[in-house]
Amino acid sequence: MLFEWDENKEKINISKHGLDFSTAALVFRDQNRLEWFDELHSDYEDRYITIGEINGIAVVLMVVYTERGDAIRLISARKATKQERRMYYGAQGN
Repeated sequence: MLFEWDENKEKINISKHGLDFSTAALVFRDQNRLEWFDELHSDYEDRYITIGEINGIAVVLMVVYTERGDAIRLISARKATKQERRMYYGAQGN
């Protein structure tokens, strides 16, 4: 998979959430990640939300992205909330 992002947006994300986009992109390796269309924020482009683990460890992330050509463009990323983690692990049967 090819990933891209706006460098300034990444700096803001690091400042706000302590998470760089290179690390956030690892969530796409999680074969069990949850993904859905972000209807609320898709006025100008289709946006999606994915929640998953990084490298099989219990760091669950929520990542917002869009698809641009062959690339996945990361928009924001943060650690999942308690409710989002419950949703993720509930879908895994845990």
